[in-house]
Formats: sequence, C-alpha cells, structure tokens
Amino acid sequence: LVVGIILVAINPYKQLPIYGDAIIHAYSGQNMGDMDPHIFAVAEEAYKQMARNNKNQSIIVSGESGAGKTVSARYTMRYFATVSKSSSNAHVEDKVLASNPITEAVGNAKTTRNDNSSRFGKYTEISFDQSYQIIGANMRTYLLEKSRVVFQSENERNYHIFYQLCASAMKPEFKHLKLGRSQENNLLFI
Repeated sequence: LVVGIILVAINPYKQLPIYGDAIIHAYSGQNMGDMDPHIFAVAEEAYKQMARNNKNQSIIVSGESGAGKTVSARYTMRYFATVSKSSSNAHVEDKVLASNPITEAVGNAKTTRNDNSSRFGKYTEISFDQSYQIIGANMRTYLLEKSRVVFQSENERNYHIFYQLCASAMKPEFKHLKLGRSQENNLLFI
C-alpha cells in the first residue's frame, strides 16, 4: 500500500476565486510541489499517475460534517473533466451530482452541527477510456445511519425524505400511503 499526497483543506464557508478554469489550467501538467497546495494539485497528481502507470488511482476526501467534502469532490471531478478534454462530458460533475438531491433527501438529516448533514458515505468511481477521457461515472452510497429512522436526539431530525413525503401527503399520488403531518408520524417512530 502506497499513500500519496495528503492535503488538509479548510471550508471557508464562502465562495473563493481559486476554483475557476484559469486555476485548473494553471495546475494542469504541473509537478507536485511546483504550485501551492490545492485540491487541483492532488487531482493532477492522480491523473498523471493513472496515465503514466496505467493504474487506478484513489482520492479520499474525509472530514467532519460541513467540512466541504461534497464540494471538494465536485472540484476534483470538474478538474478531471477539464484536463481530459472530455468535451461531451465537460460537466461530468454536474451529471454525477445531479442525483444529489435524491441521494441527500434519503441520506441527509438535520443535526445539531449541520442542517444538511450527510449520514452516509459516498463512493464515486470515474471511468476513463484509453486516451484518458472520461466516459462515465458511478456513485455508490454506504454506511447509512439506520438508527436515525427510529430515534433522533434532541434538536435533530429524521432523514429529509421523511418530511418531504409528509409534506406531500395531500397529493393524489400519495393518498394511498396514508401519511399525516411529520409531527404525528414521528411519534410512531419514537
């Protein structure tokens, strides 16, 4: 097992001008250490190692709730899409993350630290062809916190999908589910 570069990033909780296309092009083709530490430097090193050694690479994005893991993954995917010149897949991160609202509804909940906290892990696999252009991606979820369905600590909530379904209870297509207000249904779970 070989461990490569480790980057510690801090979520500034605001947009910064360090993730645009000009910055992507500045990091593209650079050697590690030639530029400032950046998520694009990590992505470039993984991309070069994949092309040079023809071996799969992994980038692990880890951190606390609200640390910016999803955003970091999005920037990494955008980097790969741009440097691989995958014209038809130029916005692969948009395509992969288009499923995020559904994934988040089923796997995110309000906690005392974050109103939209992921209560599951995500594994995103990006596939490249022989010329190292993106040809697809697959996202899997794992480690869903199942206990949240039947119990929530004080000031925390069930998964978002529970409240979304309850809010739709009066729609004709949901009548057969016999849903009530979330406060009524939550009592059934406690």
